[in-house]
Amino acid sequence: MRMPTRTEHLRVLIANERLDRLALVARSITDLGHEVIAREVDAGQAGTVAARERPDVALVGLGSSSDHALELIEEIVREASCPVVALIHAPDPNFLREASKRGVYAYITDADEDWQSSLDIVLRRFADYHDLEGAFGRRAVTERAKGILMERHSVDEATAFEMLRDRARTGNRKLVEVAGAVVEGHLLLPRIPTAREASLVPEPMA
Repeated sequence: MRMPTRTEHLRVLIANERLDRLALVARSITDLGHEVIAREVDAGQAGTVAARERPDVALVGLGSSSDHALELIEEIVREASCPVVALIHAPDPNFLREASKRGVYAYITDADEDWQSSLDIVLRRFADYHDLEGAFGRRAVTERAKGILMERHSVDEATAFEMLRDRARTGNRKLVEVAGAVVEGHLLLPRIPTAREASLVPEPMA
């Protein structure tokens, strides 16, 4: 996943039930040198637009109805692979609590004058989160692959890890790629019966 940095040109989706606020936010984003790729009012279409346009960041404003804003957040979070930021007039603990349940990543208030710095922080934290999430995912795949090798070859954990590492070095591949191949291949193989299960299989009749 590409994570934009400060110097890059951001593609921004903005959403708000109030058209006047949409216009103000769009002007602010454009003044920062970024591009507003979509403006959305209808919560029912917000997710579809986010999935189609693939923005770098989405800004959802709190308009006349907090329920409408929460619905916009929920729909965009479900479909977009970018941080969703709430734009609010002033800190509102109740709204922010509900917004966080729906996956909003951060918020910016009217008192925050330096939007660019706020966006920089959001994007950096989002990138760090996905790096961490990716690390956990890679670790999980490696652990599964070791378990498969331990079962198939009757070896201990250290030996299973060495098998993965040796294959990665031999094939000039990343360890997680080899581990992934072991896991994927294992899904296609029939399960080996345990010794007890094998003893229960009746001998074929002559």
